[in-house]
Amino acid sequence: MNVMKIAIFASGSGTNAQKIMEYFLENEEIKIDSLWSNNPRAYALNRASLLEIETFVFDRRHFYETEDVLRKLKERDICLIVLAGFLWLIPENLIQNFPMLNIHPALLPQYGGKGMYGMKVHQAVVDNREKKSGITIHLVNQKYDEGEIIFQAECPVLTADTPELVAGKVHELEYKYYPMVIEQYLLGKIK
Repeated sequence: MNVMKIAIFASGSGTNAQKIMEYFLENEEIKIDSLWSNNPRAYALNRASLLEIETFVFDRRHFYETEDVLRKLKERDICLIVLAGFLWLIPENLIQNFPMLNIHPALLPQYGGKGMYGMKVHQAVVDNREKKSGITIHLVNQKYDEGEIIFQAECPVLTADTPELVAGKVHELEYKYYPMVIEQYLLGKIK
């Protein structure tokens, strides 16, 4: 049986990355092969190491000006790249060679685009007095947060909610749904 291998890309703390890595630990069909980061101090690297998942760090030059990352991913027989709090735009050479999923902490198309990540998104949702927020899981293309949407889940935003409270609700949705949607996507149950 061919095992499907996932590479996770993360820039920060890596809470979503950890949930994904843990979700697939016992899976015999799907394996988290490696975690990749553009930030040598990203805590996501520690989380991966603790779970005995190989890690790679790259800089801007290697990511955008060489084929190094592409070559190494191909050598490792990666079949899906999963972005989990990865903040750089993905270069064309990776987009052309791998399917890629990303999660965004809002209901796209609202509150997406360059610079819209983390607490900035939740602050905007609260400032605009939205009644709901949630998560969007989408395919990755050449533009921030504009790839085809494959899954959304909502949570209510109450008048008294702070950005931190909204973030907590959104994190719960991320942890619950992102690993499951990745699995369903790889198994062909979501297109």
